[in-house]
Amino acid sequence: MENINVDVYSNGSIQNGNGLEERLDELRGLLGKADGDPLRIVGVGAGAWGSVFAALLQDSYGQFREKVQIRIWRRPGRVVDRATAEHLFEVINSREDVLRRLIRRCAYLKYVEARLGDRTLYADEILKDGFCLNMIDTPLCPMKVVTNLQEAVWDADIVVNGLPSTETREVFEEISHYWKERITMPIIISLAKGIEAALKPVPHIITPTKMINRATGVPMENILYLGGPNIASEIYNKEYANARICGTEKWRKPLAKFLRQPHFIVWDNSDLVTHEVMGGLKNVYAIGAGKLLYQRMFSPCLLAPSVYVSYSCLVFSGMVAALTNESATSKSVYFAHCTSEMIFITHLLAEEPEKLAGPLLADTYVTLLKGRNAWYGQMLAKGEISLDMGDSISGKGMIQGVSAVGAFYELLSQSCLNILHPGENKPVAPVELCPILKTLYKVLILREQSSQAILQALRDETLNDPRERIEIAQSHAFYRPSLLGQP
Repeated sequence: MENINVDVYSNGSIQNGNGLEERLDELRGLLGKADGDPLRIVGVGAGAWGSVFAALLQDSYGQFREKVQIRIWRRPGRVVDRATAEHLFEVINSREDVLRRLIRRCAYLKYVEARLGDRTLYADEILKDGFCLNMIDTPLCPMKVVTNLQEAVWDADIVVNGLPSTETREVFEEISHYWKERITMPIIISLAKGIEAALKPVPHIITPTKMINRATGVPMENILYLGGPNIASEIYNKEYANARICGTEKWRKPLAKFLRQPHFIVWDNSDLVTHEVMGGLKNVYAIGAGKLLYQRMFSPCLLAPSVYVSYSCLVFSGMVAALTNESATSKSVYFAHCTSEMIFITHLLAEEPEKLAGPLLADTYVTLLKGRNAWYGQMLAKGEISLDMGDSISGKGMIQGVSAVGAFYELLSQSCLNILHPGENKPVAPVELCPILKTLYKVLILREQSSQAILQALRDETLNDPRERIEIAQSHAFYRPSLLGQP
């Protein structure tokens, strides 16, 4: 019987060591790596998804130290507040494997001192021990953390962009200074879901991969986007998930093979920009869902109480029966309207929008269930956070749906994109057919209305059947390639 080398990693996963090494050798060969020269993979940005992505690679390939080097960069100096340190201590002591690991590394005492207030912890410090500040409840494997950006990236073969879209341009402009002497360009995999709007020379969307391309000069054939319907903590805990890596065939197929794991299936797709834009679009409507779901729970006009299970901020009382018809109906009404608007917008952005329906709805669904954008909407509606706190929230990270609301509204309100309004028989900007997007813009960006405006928009008697918006999109030639910067 053939002997199979099996390894058990810190997240409990079991991998075939021989198969992993073959995949690693195959990728090394494609990148022209010689024996004794390790493949250098660097994660830039240590939010939840960026940290988990680096940890997955470390869990799978970290054993092959002579062939691959995996590091993650994050900014130094971010303080872990006292309440978070106390919670972190509780997490450590609830996990025997983590407790033993820290004791072996002589790192446990500093968490005891931090809990007592006798020591200050820093985000980059705890990351080395496997704790992401935005995901305290999910301990990761220990990682090599670098706080000097030049040291992290100057000789990297593969760079993983785990930064929010709002920070991508600035950081990669700095990185470009360190790559001036490079002979070969690195491969870049972007995880960011967000967009910017540019109005000149014509209105168009700028995605994180485009930001990276413009900032560094790395050709687009070397830049890929990876996204999918997934929650970072669940992926690390081996919940089944899938993702798509989008870009040129030269790199997407070998990278999909390299990244694939038994519980994390990676497919490949050639349509980079459209999938990347859709990743930003679903965050827009997830914020509205958060507002709606919370308000429907506690609105005094309801005839019966309802409970919505939120894994991030609400206590699940166990009374599942309290999920009433009213609650389910409210969510479905919103879902009907927001999906019809997303379908309408995809017809403006994609030549074959039907190919995006599955990935877009799946990504939207998981974000509504457990994403930070839906959580943000809930907390705004509850009054536990305010717009004045900005869109970077402690313990959650960047809420990218806020900037995406502004970007999509700006783009779709341009008169040069006017389309014929079927009811009024006159040209209007596309945003006029997207009442939910308009309302979110007034609430989040202009701050002219409270979050109650979402409910008022849905209750508007003049609001058209969502089916009509879909029929309009499907029966008219709306596709505007210029929106994605294409001729």
